Amino acid sequence: MKIVVLDGFTASPDNQEVWQPLEEFGEVVVYDRTTPEETVKRAADAEVILTNKVVFQRKEISQLSRLRYIGVLATGYNVVDIEAARERNITVTNVPAYSTESVVQMVFAHLLAITNHTEHYAQLNRNGRWSCNPDFCYWDTPLTELSGKTFGIVGLGHIGSRVAQIAEAFGMKVKALTSKPEETLPQGVQKTEFDELLSTSDVLSLHCPLSESTRHLINAKTLQLMKPTAILINTGRGPLVNDVDVATALKTGRLAAYCADVMTEEPPSIDHPLLQLPNAYITPHIAWATTEARSRLLHTAISNVCAFLNGQPQNVVC
Repeated sequence: MKIVVLDGFTASPDNQEVWQPLEEFGEVVVYDRTTPEETVKRAADAEVILTNKVVFQRKEISQLSRLRYIGVLATGYNVVDIEAARERNITVTNVPAYSTESVVQMVFAHLLAITNHTEHYAQLNRNGRWSCNPDFCYWDTPLTELSGKTFGIVGLGHIGSRVAQIAEAFGMKVKALTSKPEETLPQGVQKTEFDELLSTSDVLSLHCPLSESTRHLINAKTLQLMKPTAILINTGRGPLVNDVDVATALKTGRLAAYCADVMTEEPPSIDHPLLQLPNAYITPHIAWATTEARSRLLHTAISNVCAFLNGQPQNVVC
């Protein structure tokens, strides 16, 4: 049996030996990265494929006659054409909920960076600003208290629900757009309609899946409903927002700040409008990448393969 890992670098850049447990099942080949042009050739003899961002659409799947299993090294599995895999009786698995705490942490890292400006003041002090100050303190930015502000959440899955808990711990009023019945929501969370969520939120954080109905959920029209002082946070999926519309809103004062760990195109072009704006805070899709989260990811991904090969597949999406 041949097992191929097509893009193992991001999950484990410093330790390719993590894949060794799979060697008891056969030959294991690990590639750091794989381009679309290389995908079919590298996967040709494999019965088991592990992929993070390498795409398997119908075109690729139809050319891989030996393929029995695709393990996605992520929670989202939109890189695989599920219908095409199902037609071929190919098992597809994912790694659910491994990054919840890390993503939640990133949400509030972004938020606190804006409200407290810690890096700004740390850099000023490295340059001697505090040492030559006539008073015991100084500030040259607004400093904002979160308590009493309204935190809006779109989507109350694992991550959205945990974000709600932390926001409430900060003393914030929490509102959510969710399909869940109101009586099942976490304590302190108020269910609301989308327009009300937009118009009342001081902070709006996106945690819903990407679908045709949520693509460009935040656009020129919906941005008009938001407070011009609002902070928008996206750690979900890049295309949940229209990048151009958000950039325009930031430039014109229609939106105070945009924090994103995900972009529509990754990596973004060097001239992407959001990368040039002082009130756009963009991190390079690293919310999932804490040491602890990656360890959970790899452990579960390997466990998924072992379970499949032992005839008891787990975390199956098709």
